[in-house]
Amino acid sequence: MSEPIPRGAAAPAAGRRRRWRQGWWSGAARRASPNFGPRPAGVAVELVVLHSISLPPGVYGGDAVQRLFTNRLDWTAHPSFEAIRGLQVSAHFLLRRDGRALQFVSTDQRAWHAGASQWRGRDNCNDFSIGIELEGLEGQTFEPAQYGALNELLQALSRRYPLQAVAGHEHVAPGRKHDPGPGFDWQALAALPGFPQGIALPA
Repeated sequence: MSEPIPRGAAAPAAGRRRRWRQGWWSGAARRASPNFGPRPAGVAVELVVLHSISLPPGVYGGDAVQRLFTNRLDWTAHPSFEAIRGLQVSAHFLLRRDGRALQFVSTDQRAWHAGASQWRGRDNCNDFSIGIELEGLEGQTFEPAQYGALNELLQALSRRYPLQAVAGHEHVAPGRKHDPGPGFDWQALAALPGFPQGIALPA
């Protein structure tokens, strides 16, 4: 369980009007990734999948995650990168420790984040989900600014898509993935002012 989240973290961009343009959100800095594809025709975006990531593990503030998602990571820059050499993945968003948001793939497109996955009996979650990476280490806690930024982003997404639920990678790929892990406080997220009503969270 993380520490209490200050109320001021709930809306870091209070009073600012965020806009969408072809699936790109003005609240995030654009870092376009080539790792995406079209969503299946007629499939609605109903799910948000939360992940955690840091490269090297437990190191924050660098550009290695951006380089990974844009196929520019130097595999020799750190010994831990050998385990992911050649990996081509992406997410729609990355929320840094200070709450800054980066966007890599238009939300109208299919990012490569969930892999083999299932939600409510439906396979291939990438087809109908938004992938949001939280800069952090699996099982560790996250920053209040990240919860505030996530809350704002979820509000924006819920106005654009018929979202039904937010789940962790651990919930759509149990046994294979374990992020964001026990350090993520789902109850605290749901308690933030303005959290979208009607969106289910893991029990």
